[in-house]
Amino acid sequence: MTEEAARVDVWLWRARFFKTRSLAARFVEDGRVRLTRAGHEMRVEKASRPVKVGDHLVFAIGGRLVAVTVEALGQRRGPPAEARGLYSALQESSQAPAGPPH
Repeated sequence: MTEEAARVDVWLWRARFFKTRSLAARFVEDGRVRLTRAGHEMRVEKASRPVKVGDHLVFAIGGRLVAVTVEALGQRRGPPAEARGLYSALQESSQAPAGPPH
């Protein structure tokens, strides 16, 4: 991969969503990750699929739905604080009201 892209399994591992790269690769190959780039959404089924800064990833892990924007690719699997810098959580564009108005 170039410095402009990283393999999706490597990125998921560097971002600390998985303990090992092989677990990340298996998760991706099971078709459990969706990638949105330039408005086009696709299911990722190959661990070698490149991700780029600005891509959106959505996947379910540990009983919760994770939706993130790739902010950086990273050069290594660093400490958790460094890993959190690789992504930002996506905000829901339309949220349901919290309750009836008073």
